[in-house]
Amino acid sequence: MPNFSLSAFLVLVCCLITPITNAFSNTPPHSKNRIIVKFSKDKIPNELSNKKGLIYRKLFPHVYTVSGKTIAQMEKIFKENKNVDYVEKDFKGNKDKFKNIIPTYQQSHLSEPNTTSFFKDPMANKQWHLNSSKKYGSSIEEAYKKRIGDKKEEVIVAIVDTGIDYKHEDLINNIWINKNEIPNNKKDDDGNGYIDDYYGINTLVRDSEGKATTDPMDKHGHGTHVAGIIGAVQNNGKGVAGVSEKVKLMGIRTVPGRGDEKDVDVIEAFIYAAKNGAKIINCSFGKNHNEGGKSVQEAIDYIFKEYGTLVIAASGNSRRSIDRRPVYPASFTNDSLLVVASSQKGKGLSYFSNYGSKSVDLAAPGSNILSTYPGNRYVSLSGTSMASPVTAGVAAELLSRNNKLDGLEIKEILIQSVSPEKSYKGKLLAEGRVDLENSLKHNE
Repeated sequence: MPNFSLSAFLVLVCCLITPITNAFSNTPPHSKNRIIVKFSKDKIPNELSNKKGLIYRKLFPHVYTVSGKTIAQMEKIFKENKNVDYVEKDFKGNKDKFKNIIPTYQQSHLSEPNTTSFFKDPMANKQWHLNSSKKYGSSIEEAYKKRIGDKKEEVIVAIVDTGIDYKHEDLINNIWINKNEIPNNKKDDDGNGYIDDYYGINTLVRDSEGKATTDPMDKHGHGTHVAGIIGAVQNNGKGVAGVSEKVKLMGIRTVPGRGDEKDVDVIEAFIYAAKNGAKIINCSFGKNHNEGGKSVQEAIDYIFKEYGTLVIAASGNSRRSIDRRPVYPASFTNDSLLVVASSQKGKGLSYFSNYGSKSVDLAAPGSNILSTYPGNRYVSLSGTSMASPVTAGVAAELLSRNNKLDGLEIKEILIQSVSPEKSYKGKLLAEGRVDLENSLKHNE
């Protein structure tokens, strides 16, 4: 079975990076030292809590990670206990080798005067996704032109990805910071269980107690590109324009550069984001297998129920119907999950995009999208990884103008307000492209 992970989303300027196909035998790759356990009550039974050698970490109510023994030993212990609802391996995607060679363009190479865009950013006229629906964009500029001076509230969007270059010149003023944390004092000032989580967390690097560390700096580039699409600072005379203006970008490094994100890391990222105020979470990653696991899906339900958070996920780049061949998290059936295909600058979906009239809600521009890249650079990438943050940016802009909306209401508005496209018939639930102008009119 081919792997579907972050690397499946990463694309050269005009060429999709095709992942090397790996076959896995009986059991997909998983963590070798921890499992996921759900208890029938939100309390570890005495006979298990006192069992020597077991180490517990709570993810969300009823659901824990357990380590300290071999996988086989732990599975036997918990599967035999009547107070356990389920036991899952901590599955991950296969590691895929891909060449991370992406043409990059410094601002100076693209800094000719911008005379055509509403936004006063040098490269905004090269961001075709900002165009009107007549030009196959998402009507971003049109919506801003008609609503100059509108009152807005700040919205936090979490980017669960390879991290964010939080020092990038075109992102730094829109980066979320934990105001209750004093940076670099080696203390958990706000008592949330994380030391020095000033910019977010890094679930890929854990301390001796198994806790996530707290530097989400992007060492790959994918997450920084996603962040810029959502919320690069507008009208600052630098680089590009993000879709959403009054946004704070929360960096959570959960996806390795080679794509083998683990379920526990994804769950912890979701919970952290929602607890710290993110009403929208962008997920530009995925994998082909789920093995009947419930924990990630239950975490998505939990963060909506408790915090009203909407999760927006890329449909994937395998050119297939995910109604027939699922990918995750896109194929989960949560009401508070919005799944996005990629559209091109023209009629039809991008050639690489997954689709599905039951599984994929709508499309958004995802081919040759110009955005930020680490080291104050700017690049164009293609993939549903780019379409998802266009949609997340539209969702954030909508929420900033009506902060009473919850995740389900945002999703419903975006679906009902798409710009129709006949070529999407039978491929998407909404059969159209996300459209900021339409969504704002729908909400008025």
